[in-house]
Amino acid sequence: MSKIRLHGTPLSGHAHRVELMLRILGFDFEVVEASAAVRAAPEYARLNPLRQIPVLEDGDLILADSNAILVYLAKRYDPDGPWLPSDPVAAAHVQRWLSIAAGEVMHGPATARVVTQWGMPGDIVRAKHIAERLLAFMDQHLAGRTYLAADHPTLADLACYSYVAHAPEGAIPLEPYPAVRAWLARVEAQPWFKPMPASPIPEPA
Repeated sequence: MSKIRLHGTPLSGHAHRVELMLRILGFDFEVVEASAAVRAAPEYARLNPLRQIPVLEDGDLILADSNAILVYLAKRYDPDGPWLPSDPVAAAHVQRWLSIAAGEVMHGPATARVVTQWGMPGDIVRAKHIAERLLAFMDQHLAGRTYLAADHPTLADLACYSYVAHAPEGAIPLEPYPAVRAWLARVEAQPWFKPMPASPIPEPA
């Protein structure tokens, strides 16, 4: 089997969630740097016409979108594992959090982080409002629960972890959310866990 290649950047939470899944599966994979300059080149458009990261190369397969990649890896390489349950209700619970990862997580803490750290375009006030609503919801949801969608880690936890854990880099504190912080600690205690590099936490306004 050809070595799997993951195109991304070290500070991308989207790439980080895929890297965690590859570590879970025990793959010997190659990480290919896909900076903004690389993504602007014509060659990258053949991997992903939208020029986004991550992109996974697995043999002849080229697959974009982090959540789609997570689903592919789980179904292709661990179909009987716990990451994407076959039971319809359990699968729906995971899918709900994949949708939240692409919605509230992306438009809340992820957007606040890129605006704060790198001056990317975005409405920081709206992003912080979305993040605060999301974190309050997650904190209530996780009270009395171990993980987001089941009593064990699933794709839901991988999809939501990175940007929530790094929310303080977007000037969104996690101190008000003890259940969220406990969940983050449980993910970080897993043997397959590898942290995403930290960025500076801004001073309180």
